[in-house]
Amino acid sequence: MTDLVNELWQAHRHDGLPDVPQETKGELWVLDEVMGGCVEFYLNAGRVLDQSRAGILHDCREDLARILPVLDGQALRYFSRLDTLAGLLLMDDGKRDTGDRTEGAI
Repeated sequence: MTDLVNELWQAHRHDGLPDVPQETKGELWVLDEVMGGCVEFYLNAGRVLDQSRAGILHDCREDLARILPVLDGQALRYFSRLDTLAGLLLMDDGKRDTGDRTEGAI
């Protein structure tokens, strides 16, 4: 799965932020930045997410699910790919999840 994540991330970084409807532009820009930061963390931290970033990705995916239906063309492809990346990271994180991740938990 790491190869797929790398491939999708490189494609995402190569494509610039597409034109989007004005009413969603700010929110989509923030989602792109926040979700991209989570992908970068995952790739640079040994292919794992911490609990807070996993929660952030869940929330961002909910926001994207609301916005994706109003997008089309390149914008739809761009943000659908970002959603796919987040889903792959969360799926991989779920495979590693052993329950409570807090240190010292009994």
